[in-house]
Amino acid sequence: MSKDIRIKKGLNINLVGAAEQTTSKAVLSNVYAIQLSDFHGITPKMMVKQGEQVKAGEPLFYNKNIEDMLFVSPVSGELIEIERGARRRILTLKILADKTQEVLEGSVLNVEKSSKGELKAALLKSGCWPFIRQRPYDVIADPETTPKSIFISGYSSAPLQADLDYVLQGKERELQAAVTALGKLTPGKVHVSVGSGNSPLSSMNGVELHNVSGPHPAGLVGTQINKLDPINKGELVWTVTPQDLIIIGEYLITGKFNAERMVALAGSSVKAPKYYSTKIGAEISTFLYASGVKEENIRVINGDVLTGSKSKPAGFLGYYNNTVTVIPEGNDYELFGWNKPVFNKISATRALTFSWMQPNKKYDLNTNTNGEHRAFVVTGQYEKVFPMDIFPMQLLKACMVKDLDEMEQLGLYEVAPEDFSLTEFICISKQPHQKIIREGLDLLQKEIG
Repeated sequence: MSKDIRIKKGLNINLVGAAEQTTSKAVLSNVYAIQLSDFHGITPKMMVKQGEQVKAGEPLFYNKNIEDMLFVSPVSGELIEIERGARRRILTLKILADKTQEVLEGSVLNVEKSSKGELKAALLKSGCWPFIRQRPYDVIADPETTPKSIFISGYSSAPLQADLDYVLQGKERELQAAVTALGKLTPGKVHVSVGSGNSPLSSMNGVELHNVSGPHPAGLVGTQINKLDPINKGELVWTVTPQDLIIIGEYLITGKFNAERMVALAGSSVKAPKYYSTKIGAEISTFLYASGVKEENIRVINGDVLTGSKSKPAGFLGYYNNTVTVIPEGNDYELFGWNKPVFNKISATRALTFSWMQPNKKYDLNTNTNGEHRAFVVTGQYEKVFPMDIFPMQLLKACMVKDLDEMEQLGLYEVAPEDFSLTEFICISKQPHQKIIREGLDLLQKEIG
């Protein structure tokens, strides 16, 4: 099998406002937050009471279903609020950071000599385990299972996403420690995909290296799994993002949980888009206004424009995110906009828009959906941007009608919501593809998993 992955189906969404490759240190956040919505399917059991002090790396709660799976604080300070929703469900934990940070110190491991069991125990105890996710179901991996392989995508193809070649510079030692440890957790291979030879991941030992090229979604790990090692019923594949590898590797080397994140602040509404060094759960406002915002009517997106979630400027950086995007809010409507040629919008078709005439043009888009929700219209456009060997519309419809047999047969085991972000973008029916797939995965896991 070829080590190269060349994707032809897809669509590059070229947007104005890519982050300049310079890094500044963000203003220290007063409050840090852990949002439970980032951990899909986890039922938390608190280990710390409101008002108590915690150190950075100290457990805040554990998974009710897997008690060894701990979730730790990114900073030291006082747990000042446990925000709850319906049925007292925990939504957010807020920590008032100390001026002088204290870090809980764990034991340093010799990764080369440590056994699989020792590494697993260390990752669970340290709070690093939640960085390991599994397919099917796109949830945090079950430590009692063994994956047939592990995938790491070092290629950024989503619009305005943080450039991983830049973000990972100088972190080769931590990356190597992490991939060596992960290699002991699977009898199969650790697949690492890069977009160029400049990636620090290109020099890793003990991995199967792949060169990826092509339009988005070439950089999504789901696309790479489908091309290299597809998932069948009963099989598991684990995935880890490169920036999470750094945290895992640093813990294994130093025994300390370092929640530092390099975040790309990007988007056409940012005056000076660039990178900021901050921590998981920091207030977005600590770096948002440092680069300046061009207008008041903006949408702050916690993540990239295709898969991120809407946030307030006073919101908190998501646990897994390394990008914050700011674009104009699309709450204005164009009279007869559907009935005249359009030159400043991107489209996967040649109808009305002229984006196909200038493939390298960068667009200043807003959040306007340019249409309303309606029944599915069969256009054949999904298949043009969906590179997996799966029928996307048929799978979406199977999820909507909750047909478990069809969902299985059409390949739901292989996908995650992010794999349908591009089909959602081009959908003329304005259907919420990612939400549909998420609900389908939850139903499949409940009934079969």
